[in-house]
Amino acid sequence: MTSSRLLRILLILLEKGRVTAPELAEQFETSVRTIYRDIDALSAAGIPVYTVQGQGGGIFINQEYTLNRVLLSNEEQEKILMALQEVSAAERHQSDELLVKLGGLFKTPPADWLEIDFSQWGMESKQLFDPLKQAILNKQLVGFFYANRKGEQEERIVEPHKLIFKNKDWYLQAFCQLRQDFRLFKLLRMKQLQPLEATFQRKSVPELLTAQSSAADEKISVKLLFDQDTAYKVYDHYEEFIQQQDGRLQVKIDLPHNDELYNFLLSLGDRVEVAAPMEVRLELAKRIKKILDFYET
Repeated sequence: MTSSRLLRILLILLEKGRVTAPELAEQFETSVRTIYRDIDALSAAGIPVYTVQGQGGGIFINQEYTLNRVLLSNEEQEKILMALQEVSAAERHQSDELLVKLGGLFKTPPADWLEIDFSQWGMESKQLFDPLKQAILNKQLVGFFYANRKGEQEERIVEPHKLIFKNKDWYLQAFCQLRQDFRLFKLLRMKQLQPLEATFQRKSVPELLTAQSSAADEKISVKLLFDQDTAYKVYDHYEEFIQQQDGRLQVKIDLPHNDELYNFLLSLGDRVEVAAPMEVRLELAKRIKKILDFYET
């Protein structure tokens, strides 16, 4: 407890500049005499802490003293500031004040190295992100209605553990009380989110791929042929491709064999051909005919 209090006193002095012993004693619920012993311990450790008696006095630290001289290397400072800037960008600048404070504390201006634009999120994802983050930090249960693949609404109560951004969408990794197991919930399918008063004890969270394996659809290898007008899509999204003699770009990818596969293929339009396998070509043709029949009637 003493070492923890010493570090906290040091951080207070670095942030506020000057405080009195009674103020510290009240904050740490200890005696003034104990605070002065702590100050002596900091001074003995080589930290330039000074005390001045009388009006306007107090305990202060040399203004040129920075945290890196006792705890953190320059590289560690930089990593902390970069990580905090990533958080600040993800939270739409809600951590900017803390970022500025730490930059001042380290006497190191944070580098402007990252910007994140979440304008492509659906409105529901934006509204869910912050309350889910707070529920994770507070270890609060949350309830919501979740749409399955058939569009049916199921009420769920879960223990939220982690927010995950994967393949252009946000997911919540949570322990589902209904299924008694960890599940991934797509934020766009969650409706009427309600943080609950009940809390939970954090569990060991399984690896993401392990969590998906039990519910993952069987994958199928698909060969796609992109014409030259859509070559930019290949350059933007795929690392490996082969250019054919007719100029088209061939891409092979493994995708889950489910409705989302065909929704993805339909979204590519008429500039991309599914070359293989034949079962996917036939199913895609069937779905295209169904859409055509719908508009012709």
